[in-house]
Amino acid sequence: MMTATKKRLKIVAATSFSLLLVVYLYRAISGAASTVGMPAGGVAVGLGRLSRPIEEEQQGQWPPTEDAVQRSLQNAYEAHSSLITEQRAELQRTKEQLAQLEEQIRSLQASTPRKYPKVKYLNYKNRKRILITGGAGFVGSHLVDDLMIQGHEVIVVDNFFTGRKRNVAHWLGHENFELIHHDIVNPLFIEIDEIYHLASPASPPHYMYNPVKTIKTNTMGTINVLGLAKRVMAKVLIASTSEVYGDPTVHPQPETYWGHVNPIGPRACYDEGKRVSETLSYAYAKQEKVQVRVARIFNTYGPRMHMNDGRVVSNFILQALRNETITVYGNGRQTRSFQYVSDLVDGMIALMASNYTQPVNLGNPVEQSIEEFAQIIKQLVGGPSVIKQTKAVEDDPQRRKPDITRARHYLKWEPKVPLEKGLRQTISYFRNELARSDRFQESSNKYFDSPDLHRSRP
Repeated sequence: MMTATKKRLKIVAATSFSLLLVVYLYRAISGAASTVGMPAGGVAVGLGRLSRPIEEEQQGQWPPTEDAVQRSLQNAYEAHSSLITEQRAELQRTKEQLAQLEEQIRSLQASTPRKYPKVKYLNYKNRKRILITGGAGFVGSHLVDDLMIQGHEVIVVDNFFTGRKRNVAHWLGHENFELIHHDIVNPLFIEIDEIYHLASPASPPHYMYNPVKTIKTNTMGTINVLGLAKRVMAKVLIASTSEVYGDPTVHPQPETYWGHVNPIGPRACYDEGKRVSETLSYAYAKQEKVQVRVARIFNTYGPRMHMNDGRVVSNFILQALRNETITVYGNGRQTRSFQYVSDLVDGMIALMASNYTQPVNLGNPVEQSIEEFAQIIKQLVGGPSVIKQTKAVEDDPQRRKPDITRARHYLKWEPKVPLEKGLRQTISYFRNELARSDRFQESSNKYFDSPDLHRSRP
């Protein structure tokens, strides 16, 4: 296997060298073609060697003349025309050869093995086929990484409304990985052992953008997932949310709290959608004996967050990196608790592996006010940004803190990543994303503002 790989690499290197040589010749010929001018006098003598005799090529095309100077000019013109014709033919042949070489290089690169992260080997008895709906999203892609590294076969289903292929691109082509472009609102028929149902927009701007679609994803999508689990006897983990508690009157929020939700407010499509998703899950568990696990996820942050998802973490970091005003909705005294994405993934995997069937809070019990959180972001990012309060958002919960007693007792789980460490990694990610975005924007502007592009258009 190694010998074959080395041979392929040698072929790629040799082909690349040939391509560079052809490009060099192409540029040399192009330069010669552009610098050749109308020859006269002494230039005609040098070019005369490239032309055929006048009697053979131009007989009958020029009027007969006895003037030696005129004959010399005719010879020079014919030589020049012949040279340009030959160079044009050579340029065309060179273009065709370049296209062939590029195709060969693409073919060789496609056949050269890709490098993937190291994965553990599991035999067929221990290896599971795991479906992750919404697996190209923020949380889903990190879950994919962990399950792949553990050695399982992972099938990602995503409609790419908020998910991105780039989040899972490093697994494309791996024998244990499969990506399916599919909306879970429509039924899916595959054979799997476990399902992590994460499909749903989770940030306010995204789930408010199309509230009916959000409700359908959390109801019809959940029905399709539970129906699939019933058919193939798979275990299902439903990714619920702390939003089922609404604007809580109990603090911190235990799983036994029924919540305080506005059923017709702007956030209701998501809040009530998730509550119905939980209801459906336990209805299938009681009636159809489907194995169900429910994770109530609190505020989570980390790399691969959508830059424009409108959440507190992404908003504050982007505003600070751009040296813009950090906007705090309301008086800033409302509280949140933030967990790093790797802690959440560990909790979800532990819940799936457990025998506990009741809802479990997965979040960080360390509570902070939004004003304090803005100060932390400003300090970590630096820069001249100032913090400014603005109009409060409708139905914005005033306090949010999980009681994770169940997770500690039944899953032996609690968050491990300190806030500052997690924020530094998230800030680094957003800084790189901004640089990448600016780089692509600059490249795009150069291309579309090019005068050559405008000249080439009909």
